[in-house]
Amino acid sequence: MTKEKLYTILKRLFSSLLILFFIITLVFVLIRISPGDPSQKYISPKLSPELAQEIRKSFGLDAPIFIQYINFLKNIFTGDFGISYEYRMPVLNVVAEFLPVTIMLAFLSILIQLIVGYYTALFSIRRKNFFIDNLFRKISLLIYVTPGFVLGLILVFIFTVQLDILPSGGFKSFYYDELSLLGQLGDIASHLILPLLTLSLPGAALFFNYFRDGIEDVMSKDFILYLKASGFSDKVIFRKHILPNSLKPILSGAGIELGYLLSGTLVTEVIFSLPGMGRLMINSILNRDFPMVIACAFISALFIILSNFIFDLIKVKIDRRIWKEILS
Repeated sequence: MTKEKLYTILKRLFSSLLILFFIITLVFVLIRISPGDPSQKYISPKLSPELAQEIRKSFGLDAPIFIQYINFLKNIFTGDFGISYEYRMPVLNVVAEFLPVTIMLAFLSILIQLIVGYYTALFSIRRKNFFIDNLFRKISLLIYVTPGFVLGLILVFIFTVQLDILPSGGFKSFYYDELSLLGQLGDIASHLILPLLTLSLPGAALFFNYFRDGIEDVMSKDFILYLKASGFSDKVIFRKHILPNSLKPILSGAGIELGYLLSGTLVTEVIFSLPGMGRLMINSILNRDFPMVIACAFISALFIILSNFIFDLIKVKIDRRIWKEILS
C-alpha cells in the first residue's frame, strides 16, 4: 500500500470518528435538555426528598450538564457506557443480549435482497418490454412504496390468520426448550420468516431496479458492441464487463441498507416482538434510559459508518481507478 493510499484511508477513519463524536454529543445534549426526569419513576410520594436526591445523585443527574458531559466522555473513552436505569446492569451487557438477533436479521435480509434483486432483474431484462417485465416493474414499485408496518400486517393476516402456518411474533415458541436441536432450529426459522419477508421485500424491489437499470445501461454502451464484434462470448462480456461496471450504485445502496438494518429495524422488531436493537432503542427512549439511548445511537451510527466503509472498499476492489474518489 502506498503512502498516499494509507493517508487517504486514515483520513477517512478520522472523519468517521469525528462523525461518531458529533452524533453521541448531539444525542447526549438532546436527551438531557428534553423534558422529564428518569429518576422520577423510582420516586414515591411516601419517600423523603432526601432519598429522591440520592437517586438523582446515583444516576449522576445532580451535576450541571457540562460536568455530566465531561464525565460521559471520560467513560466513553474507556469503553464504559454506564449502567442502564431500566435493566440495572452495564449497558453493553444489555446490548450484547439484543444485538445477535439484529445482526442475524440484517445479514440474512441483505443477502435475500441482493440475490432476489439480481435474479429477478436478469429474468426481467431477458424479457425486456414483454408483459412479465412490465409486471415485475409495477410490482416492485408497489412493494417499495408500501410502508413496512402495512406489509408486515398483510403478511401476518395471510400466513398467520388465514393460513395458520407461521407464528405472528416472538423469536421462539414457549415449548422451545423441549425440542430437539433440529426442532429448535426449525422453530427459530419459522419465527423469522415473516420478519425477514417484511424487511427484505422492499429492499429486493429497490435492488431489482438498481440491477435492471444498471445492467441495461452498461449493455447499451459502445464498448459492449465492440466486444461482441470482436468475438467475445456473451457470458464473458457479462461477467467481466457488464456486471462490474453496473455495481457501483448497487454497492452504495447496499452499504446504506446494511447500515440501516444493523442499526435496528425499529418497526419490524416491534410488530413481530423480536428482541433486537430497534425494540431496545424504542423501549429505552420511552423509559428515558439515558445511557441505553446513547449506547444504541452510538452502535447504530458505528454500524452505518462501518457498512459504508466496507462496501466502499469492495467498490475500490472492483474498480481501482476510483479509490481516491471513494475513500476520500
